[in-house]
Amino acid sequence: MPIYEFLCRDCHHKFSIFVRHSSAMSSITCPSCGVADIERLMSKISFHRSVNTIYEESGEPTLLPKAEFYQDPRNIGRWTEKRFRELGLEIPKEIERDIQIAREGESLEIKADS
Repeated sequence: MPIYEFLCRDCHHKFSIFVRHSSAMSSITCPSCGVADIERLMSKISFHRSVNTIYEESGEPTLLPKAEFYQDPRNIGRWTEKRFRELGLEIPKEIERDIQIAREGESLEIKADS
């Protein structure tokens, strides 16, 4: 039971319809103007990945030396965690919290030294 996207050839309104059965395709009309002269469009797809897959695909910072790598807060957090492990240090709770906030897409408040 897919959702199909259509374009009205008359008013150029783009719309989506949930179709329970293929026989219902012949009775679809534009919800904006009521015209049956519609064109079925190629729909976009959505692809979801797990956090672990994202980590694996982005690799270690040394494998991606481009500056764009460090613009992603998840990569900065990953690099920070790696360095703490390499140095045998425990990550302070406030840094762990900041890394988690960045991974969730929230922005961090930057504190300036006075």
